[in-house]
Amino acid sequence: MKPAAMHTQLFRKGSLAAIALATVTVAAWKAPERTLSAAPAKAEAPIAATAAAPAAPVASYAPVVERVMPAVVTIRVEKRAEAVPTSGQSPEDDLLRRFFGQGMPQMPRGRQPRGIERGLGSGVIVSQDGYILTNNHVVDGASEVKVEIPDSRTFTAKVVGTDPASDLAVVKIDARSLPTLTLGDSDHVKVGDVVLAVGNPLGVGETVTSGIISAKGRTTDVGDGSYQDFLQTDAPINHGNSGGALVNANGELIGINSQILTPTDGNIGLGFAIPSNMARNVMDQLIKNGTVRRAKLGVTVQRITADLASSLGLPSATGALVSNVEDGSPAAHAGIKQGDVITEYAGKAVADSNQLRNEVSSTTPGSTVSLKVFRDGRTETMQAKLGELATKRERSESSSDNRGEGRFGMSVQTLTPDLAEQAGVPRGTRGVIVMDLDPSGIAADSGIREGDVIEKVDGKALSSADDLKSALDRKDGKPSLLVVNRRGTDIFLTLRAE
Repeated sequence: MKPAAMHTQLFRKGSLAAIALATVTVAAWKAPERTLSAAPAKAEAPIAATAAAPAAPVASYAPVVERVMPAVVTIRVEKRAEAVPTSGQSPEDDLLRRFFGQGMPQMPRGRQPRGIERGLGSGVIVSQDGYILTNNHVVDGASEVKVEIPDSRTFTAKVVGTDPASDLAVVKIDARSLPTLTLGDSDHVKVGDVVLAVGNPLGVGETVTSGIISAKGRTTDVGDGSYQDFLQTDAPINHGNSGGALVNANGELIGINSQILTPTDGNIGLGFAIPSNMARNVMDQLIKNGTVRRAKLGVTVQRITADLASSLGLPSATGALVSNVEDGSPAAHAGIKQGDVITEYAGKAVADSNQLRNEVSSTTPGSTVSLKVFRDGRTETMQAKLGELATKRERSESSSDNRGEGRFGMSVQTLTPDLAEQAGVPRGTRGVIVMDLDPSGIAADSGIREGDVIEKVDGKALSSADDLKSALDRKDGKPSLLVVNRRGTDIFLTLRAE
């Protein structure tokens, strides 16, 4: 299968609708049996050295499963469904476009109500008094959240806090003396470690599957995408596993299952879990404050290729190349410049740009950190006092467009290099990015999504949020024609004031 034919998919809250698609067949997957060949009774010829005998296979994971499964719950949600496009598209088409169709053009002309949408996911009990860790996309926008625990009790849950940037959320049920899972140290997980995935796939009931850690530090192109450091596993997971537990052979929680990579809508052995150390940091902040604070360095960084390493005189293709430094940022005050390569952050070697982004985000705002920077063939040490990254809503509220584009149900901000990277659009793209969207507003009805970059209106290029406001102030009653960059692909949409 060519990489272009593969799609990474979130186990979304509306995943049951996708299961009902007549064109999608979900195959039942079974983990391949693993066998060990017995060593020969006698070597046929002398050998110089004898390899160590393989460890005896584990006879059963039942003791681990018995400890883990009582702490993994099923989460059922209800939300008011988004309006159905009336331009010939079916709800299933809209769902597939949302999850699979990066850049697929759509121009809905009108919408009609759909009623209630139901979704299914899993969660992990992390405290005896009822705090449960799950995925943001499981509970995002839910009007009602029900939690079913393995002893057959059902509770109405309260959403304590959500963090779209990491795709994590915490909900709370009113219960006591609940079984819990111990959070392990995901930094110590190794490729090849045996893991078990626990959840409620496809609504069949609590299920456990086994596999190994296939890779670490993975990123995908689905979801908010801001902070990703996935553990990749071949333990079979499917719709409904989202938010469930990935545990090690000791029964410690090392990940929260979140995404799969698949061309078939079913598991093919490419699953992704949010590491427990990232989950711990986000969870603690959500429980304490209801939101997540992240530090800000103020640089745009990119991955270093072998050719870049050669051109820059680096000994290896590691580190994070600084492509832009924000004026007045902590990085600028520290002396970091465009073209620098950050090789170490807070005493830890930087492997790539994604790792640096995650390290900065997990640092407390206001902290002073030491950085090692490679510049002109030598390494320099710098100190940076980190600022605080504004939340999406704070950035939206501070944007100048909030004065006038509320009539379309969206707020926008002038595109910056940092925002362009998060939106997945090419460097140098100009326009405004949609920061917040009213799902019942005109912009949403017209097919605009959060994260879209509006480049042109009626052929006129945009440079700021004020340009958009002026361009949309039409007096002839005709719809405006927009050129929208969606994760690197231009599409046309129309927007009509009502």
